[in-house]
Amino acid sequence: MVRGSCLCGDVAWEVTGDLRLMTHCHCSMCRKAHGSAFATYLAADRDEFRVVRGAERIRRYASSPEMDRFFCARCGSVLPGDSGEAEVFMPAGGLDDDPGLRPEAHIFVASKAPWHEIHDDLPRFDAYPEVFDAKEVEGPRAAAAREGSVGGSCLCGAVAYELDGALELIVDCHCSRCRKSRGAAYAANLLVRSSQLRWLRGEADVSSYRAPDAVRFVCRFCRVCGSKLPRVDDERGLAIVPAGTLDQDPGARERIHIFTGSKAAWYEITDALPRFEAEPPGAV
Repeated sequence: MVRGSCLCGDVAWEVTGDLRLMTHCHCSMCRKAHGSAFATYLAADRDEFRVVRGAERIRRYASSPEMDRFFCARCGSVLPGDSGEAEVFMPAGGLDDDPGLRPEAHIFVASKAPWHEIHDDLPRFDAYPEVFDAKEVEGPRAAAAREGSVGGSCLCGAVAYELDGALELIVDCHCSRCRKSRGAAYAANLLVRSSQLRWLRGEADVSSYRAPDAVRFVCRFCRVCGSKLPRVDDERGLAIVPAGTLDQDPGARERIHIFTGSKAAWYEITDALPRFEAEPPGAV
């Protein structure tokens, strides 16, 4: 049995059969929903998947006629859900147990984020490989940003923001809270001064969840589609921006891995960026 849960713990699920088709998806819709460089999903037979608790907390957003996405209404964590198909696809970041299998391929690399580089030797597919037997759908159209700015938005488009000034640092965080909330291998966060962030629309549609045992961690997400959104740390004067929600190339690149001591068992870091088991000394 393999178990999983959301960050707040209200929703939990389990799979009693075999898991398969573990892939890293780089499509623009997964990046928006998870707020990271890519999403990692794996599949199970529908009759071997069960929501143990919290079904009433699960929200559904139809990102396309072919795809429903699920998230926890309380904490925003990306969740698996029953779309009525023969298979259930679940985000690997929400797993509580090592699933025993490892990623097999990268898919939708033609849509890869410009700020992320793939360094491993896994097979790469521009869209779906044939084994998925799925139809490709068009991702969200990025809105143009003002000259000198970089725009960002959620998957449904209800929330949008802009960033002004120089953008330099993307931090990859492997802590268990980030994995749970993003449903991904890690959170890729662009760090900027809070004064550089400007909301364009939809602030009323943004929900927040603060982990009760956390000093700083807060998950901000769209209440409509569940996409992860920027948060402001007033104490440090920082805005922490989920890089997957950016609509243009920020110019910044991934520069560091933090909390690698909490890294997912199923994910291997293959680049040469500096790594810190927790928060690095003198971290901003």
